[in-house]
Amino acid sequence: MSMALRARTGRHRQLYDDHLRLVAGCIPYKMKQFVEEDGGDLISRLEILMISSPNRQDLVFPKGGWENDETVGEAACREALEEAGVRGIISEKELGEWKFRSKSRQESCCSSTEGTCKGYMFALEVTEELDNWPEKSSHERRWVSVRDAWRLCRYDWMREALAAFVRALSGDAALPSNELSEPSSWCFTERAIGTLC
Repeated sequence: MSMALRARTGRHRQLYDDHLRLVAGCIPYKMKQFVEEDGGDLISRLEILMISSPNRQDLVFPKGGWENDETVGEAACREALEEAGVRGIISEKELGEWKFRSKSRQESCCSSTEGTCKGYMFALEVTEELDNWPEKSSHERRWVSVRDAWRLCRYDWMREALAAFVRALSGDAALPSNELSEPSSWCFTERAIGTLC
């Protein structure tokens, strides 16, 4: 007998840091099986999972509020399960930290921190895709190539997170981000990078 999964709602457990809402998310990925016409290179085999954003046409990475009863990595895993219906192996170290405005405050030009989030993103190697998940009615999932993910990123912080993801998987921490402006030269090495969630 399987237990029904439910999404957490409300912000009564939400963590803040100096008035910034703390959020956690991930870049879910998987490897296609080797296909000869891909040339076998890892970048061609890598697929990124993006999800639809409620009431909008754009695609995003799963993310949401970090709550006071979980670690940042646990929050990222929970959001991947709730929003995208996936489980997997999450990187032990975050890809980075970004400050950005929430969707509802994107157009705001005031200098206050209202609506500003501090987000932590992780890589998540997907090992399980659920047929049903808590927010299935709000989020559709779509597997895309790394190059398509780059083009679909609506915000700069998302591209920066994707570039950090590429650096983490390639093992080249010294690779400058300006070399990542065009994904055609990206190169990866396969390796396990985290713990099961």
